[in-house]
Amino acid sequence: MAPTQGPRAPLEFGGPLGFQALVLTALLVGLGMSAGLPLGALPEMLLPLAFVATLTAFIFSLFLYMKAQVAPVSALAPGGNSGNPIYDFFLGRELNPRICFFDFKYFCELRPGLIGWVLINLALLMKEAELRGSPSLAMWLVNGFQLLYVGDALWHEEAVLTTMDITHDGFGFMLAFGDMAWVPFTYSLQAQFLLHHPQPLGLPMASVICLINATGYYIFRGANSQKNTFRKNPSDPRVAGLETISTATGRKLLVSGWWGMVRHPNYLGDLIMALAWSLPCGVSHLLPYFYLLYFTALLVHREARDERQCLQKYGLAWQEYCRRVPYRIMPYIY
Repeated sequence: MAPTQGPRAPLEFGGPLGFQALVLTALLVGLGMSAGLPLGALPEMLLPLAFVATLTAFIFSLFLYMKAQVAPVSALAPGGNSGNPIYDFFLGRELNPRICFFDFKYFCELRPGLIGWVLINLALLMKEAELRGSPSLAMWLVNGFQLLYVGDALWHEEAVLTTMDITHDGFGFMLAFGDMAWVPFTYSLQAQFLLHHPQPLGLPMASVICLINATGYYIFRGANSQKNTFRKNPSDPRVAGLETISTATGRKLLVSGWWGMVRHPNYLGDLIMALAWSLPCGVSHLLPYFYLLYFTALLVHREARDERQCLQKYGLAWQEYCRRVPYRIMPYIY
């Protein structure tokens, strides 16, 4: 049965409070370091910390699965109620599990993983400074690029309320593990690589990499902001002049601007930034490019799932949109 309980931002987490959580974390870490906190020792504990994070995600998922047993049918996710307990535990039975106004999935979707990611990056930068006297330019770039990405995501945290993770997928082990363990410990691979394999990086190449990252961020932020503005207020002067296609649901599809270039311009920006994060690590090893390869596969899979959902939801209007915007992510390529 399709859920009738839609996603909503819990009252205590409205606005840019995700960004405030990042700032508060930075202040606490700064205070801790001024009091002698050995942040540079954290890289030596990454493996046991990853194990604890995975175990925590597993125990938390058990709690979510048990809670879902007493949840009303209207609160269940469409995909996590197969009757197979292992499958349902993995995908999640309840769509947006809450206790009072506290929404577990909304809270976990970005904050633990993204803040943990930049905290690990910072610890790796501090460790490199201890080992070599100062962080390398490559390490500074990776930290700066990824901090910008995390800060942007947390500043626009409410935008996740329209993503499929929130609106369609249940909250089970898959998302809990991704939020708590996978993101912080695998997305920091570039900084981990640079700590053990320092790379020389001159200013000309660093400038080119910065330009690549800026281009990706410009596309990513422009596309997402345009979409979010249109969803909130189609009459907003910034989007009122864009061409649209009417659908049977009463909603309209953007067919110009960023969304007239490709069907998922935000994914294109994401991938360009992912390339920029890997380039400071050189080309001697494949490991720093794991994130780029993994994220490409993830976004291609997500794009295919988006296409099926949109075709089912918008029907002929989506077919017309695909005819007018034939490229999915990369213009003239895919």
